Amino acid sequence: MAVVTIEVEVTSSLPAPKLFKVFSHFDTIAPKVEPETFKTVSVIQGDGGVGSIKNITYGDGVPYTTSKHTVDAIDSSNLSLSYTVFEGDALLGIIDSATHHIKFIPSSDGGSIYKHAVVCKCKGDAKLTEDTPKLFKEALKKTFKAIESYAIAHPDEAY
Repeated sequence: MAVVTIEVEVTSSLPAPKLFKVFSHFDTIAPKVEPETFKTVSVIQGDGGVGSIKNITYGDGVPYTTSKHTVDAIDSSNLSLSYTVFEGDALLGIIDSATHHIKFIPSSDGGSIYKHAVVCKCKGDAKLTEDTPKLFKEALKKTFKAIESYAIAHPDEAY
């Protein structure tokens, strides 16, 4: 089984705790700010916290339609969270699971660094195409920037 890690790092002017709070409301914000990528994000089992299972229905701007993932961890003291995609055509037919590790790190200027690593476990001898990591990185950065822009435009919203 091939294991591939895809990593993205983006700096932000927003403080890490603020970004963590905004991202904790991904389910409602992502379809608002990026409807071409996310049609809906819904909890199908649990309360939305650790152990919950969520379903994502994707928009017309991506080449897949659905995925399901479990929420693995939410650590507000370390401003980090993780989840594992285990089902759906978003796994491209060759990935068994894709575990996402997200962390917001405070920077010395009052902003933060968004770090997102995706550990893809491929099925059998399957391998990701050369373009796949690049496409993942672009998609992760695009989604981050859309959510960051939303947070900047709505500074008084209680997340």
